[in-house]
Amino acid sequence: MKITIIGTGYVGLVTGACLAEIGNDVFCLDVDPRKIEILNAGGVPIHEPGLQELIARNRTAGRIQFSTDIAASVAHGDIQFIAVGTPPDEDGSADLSYVLAAARSIGKHMTGFKVVVDKSTVPVGTAQRVREVIRSELVTRGVSANVSIVSNPEFLKEGAAVDDFMRPDRIVIGCDDDVSGMKAREMIKRLYAPFNRNHERTLYMDVRSAEFTKYAANAMLATRISFMNEMANLADRVGADIEAVRRGIGSDPRIGYDFLYAGCGYGGSCFPKDVQALIRTAEETGQRLHILESVEQVNEQQKQVLVGKIVKRFGEDLTGRRFAVWGLAFKPNTDDMRAAPSRLLVASLLKRGASVVAYDPVAMDEARRVFALDLAEDPAALSRLSYVDEPRKAAAGADALVIVTEWKAFKSPDFLHLKSQLKTPLIFDGRNLYDPPTLAEHGIEYYGIGRPEVALASQAGSADVLA
Repeated sequence: MKITIIGTGYVGLVTGACLAEIGNDVFCLDVDPRKIEILNAGGVPIHEPGLQELIARNRTAGRIQFSTDIAASVAHGDIQFIAVGTPPDEDGSADLSYVLAAARSIGKHMTGFKVVVDKSTVPVGTAQRVREVIRSELVTRGVSANVSIVSNPEFLKEGAAVDDFMRPDRIVIGCDDDVSGMKAREMIKRLYAPFNRNHERTLYMDVRSAEFTKYAANAMLATRISFMNEMANLADRVGADIEAVRRGIGSDPRIGYDFLYAGCGYGGSCFPKDVQALIRTAEETGQRLHILESVEQVNEQQKQVLVGKIVKRFGEDLTGRRFAVWGLAFKPNTDDMRAAPSRLLVASLLKRGASVVAYDPVAMDEARRVFALDLAEDPAALSRLSYVDEPRKAAAGADALVIVTEWKAFKSPDFLHLKSQLKTPLIFDGRNLYDPPTLAEHGIEYYGIGRPEVALASQAGSADVLA
């Protein structure tokens, strides 16, 4: 089948590459010539495991191409996927300007029937707006052509997106029940047939329900994370171990283990903006989503928890202190820094006069860019932030090590060597990677999230910092 993907961001590239992999003829469009130049030169503008190899293989086979030619992209695909960004607007609602611009381009150039698929995460009712924009352009041009709008939300985890697409747990399709909608349904069913050979994974529903499903799913996952973070903070106060609690409640099949890890807050491109957008959608209908408002509030507070532990240990004034930070991306296997907890933590340490030496396996370039923007008005603070190409170099001479992202490379360090590198054998573990008794055996002071603290009087230097 001939497929057009509008947008070569995270969702668009993964969708395009995976659909090409199963034999489709895919045309990827982007209005940013820089992205297209990178892709046509054999590069990939984002980090996603397996994606570059997948694109290279299908470019060689002639099944995927990249261009800025809008007219050619509309002419190419019988199915047009809109996979552009929907960043949060000033009030937290989803900014649909890119989605509607894509729809306008389709309407300006189409000459016959098209299936237009909303792949972007969009609020309920967006499909209707997309249809109206396209039809308005057709009327203006005096072209008699039909269009069917389908909602097909993505459920891709950054860091595992290729595998998620190729082996989906569900495929949600929202179609109209008119003649055009039934035709679109059959085309989409044919497109996704290779993913249903083992068993049927496709869930058909009306368009608005499909749009809502994506937001509801992300809201539920974000809720689980914030719930566990609140439980972890309470565990700190009552002397419980949140890891033991997690195993205890996760063993209940009604609850399960996924997304029950305590930490220093969620980030990325999905959960923060989707929770905000759902809250704003409810407000527009006159309803308040009290649980999600709390989820958002808890998450913002959770990003300060590590800073609070550091300040409790060292005091508010961190002038002259040096902190090693391992992990900058919001999660492993990505270079995505959007709403990453590291941004608030690093800025807070620098604001208090500390210096920070940071390391991340893949997000260094993106980190340099975002921190330059975050700290543009405080050049003195920015000058105290440096980057190294190995984790051990960050730890060398540091007053403490701070873990922010749970990269596999951080999970089993040589603790004796790490202790010898640190100026103070002290770890603040924002992802609960380490076992407190193991750290105690190695004489390393340790503070996790909702876990037993290992506070060594000989290392702390005074009783008041252990209070």
